[in-house]
Parts: sequence; C-alpha cells; structure tokens
Amino acid sequence: MHFQLNERLGIPLPHLEKEWSLYSATEQEELLHEWETIRGRIPDRIKELEFKINDRQARLDQEDDFPLSCRLNEEISELASIINDLWLWFRTAPSVDK
Repeated sequence: MHFQLNERLGIPLPHLEKEWSLYSATEQEELLHEWETIRGRIPDRIKELEFKINDRQARLDQEDDFPLSCRLNEEISELASIINDLWLWFRTAPSVDK
C-alpha cells in the first residue's frame, strides 16, 4: 500500500514501502499521479475545517462557561494545527527521478 488514511488530517498520506529512488520511473509517475489527486482535495478539506473553526468561534463568542470556553479554544487550536499540516502536505510536490 502506497497511501494510508491519516485520521487526524482526513486524507491519505504517502506510505512508501521503500526509498523513493528505488521505484522505477513508471512507478514514480503512477504514485505522483495518485498523490496529485489526493493533493487536489486538500483545499476542500481545509474549507471543511475552516467551517468548523468558524462554528467553534461563534459558539465561543456566546459562551459564559469557562471550562467549555477552554475546550472550544482547544478545539479551535487543534483544527488550526490540522490546517497548517494540510498546507504543508499541499506544498509537497515530489518529482520523478531520472
């Protein structure tokens, strides 16, 4: 298996069974094609998470219960961290070794 679902990020991530350079050029191209398909879905995943952040922020604006406010802040922070990690993966663009 070359890609495994990362539960935290909500997308499959590369899970190579050997060093990149040990794959043939054809295999690398196939993997890159699959990665580009996955990568293309990252902005949609980020939008989903931004919607969740906006929801938590709206709830936080109305919340008077301090422990619940802390929990909402933690959730917002974790969602923002996931978005940051997704952007890092989005910028990952390997190439075929020739």
